Amino acid sequence: MWRRSWKCWCSLPRRRASNLATFVPCWELRRDRNEAGLVIEAMRVEDWPQVEAIYREGLATGHATFETDTPTWKEWDQRHLPFARLVARVDAGASPNLAREICGWAALSPVSVRKVYAGVAEVSVYVAERARGQGMGQGLLEALIRESEKNGIWTLQAGIFPENAPSLALHRKCGFREVGRRERIGWLAEAWRDTILLERRSTVVGS
Repeated sequence: MWRRSWKCWCSLPRRRASNLATFVPCWELRRDRNEAGLVIEAMRVEDWPQVEAIYREGLATGHATFETDTPTWKEWDQRHLPFARLVARVDAGASPNLAREICGWAALSPVSVRKVYAGVAEVSVYVAERARGQGMGQGLLEALIRESEKNGIWTLQAGIFPENAPSLALHRKCGFREVGRRERIGWLAEAWRDTILLERRSTVVGS
């Protein structure tokens, strides 16, 4: 399991953090590893080029997001909560081909500026194409859930294209339930697209 002892940076403006239920401005995450050599740790600003490259791979599938281009670091930083920004690496001894490169990332976005929804966040999980099918998505999402609860988040939600079967299966495996299907909710690549809305209600925060 991922235990705490690694410091991260937080650069989101303080006014946004003030809306969070029990905001912890600097969390710590121990760089631990599972049997497959997966290491999850806090994202650093210098990780952005690799994070952005993985994000771009997701966009290329056409089934990851309605976005059509990756943001700048500044744009990404402003859109995401300052805690629970995670990256996954594979220990070089376990997989020399991946050799400590970032192979996935996860983060949270606020769903509303209203204080009543301060404990509700949207999940983003992206895994590099070369590293899919190795348990990184599950490791990242489970760590994201733990870090979200440490920071007062009581509900996580995800909007996933129905064509993205692996992502739907991953979220269900990690305790998300399907709320419903949002039909023709967005326009992408000259077509209307549906999304499946899933959510996970914490049994730790606000129970």
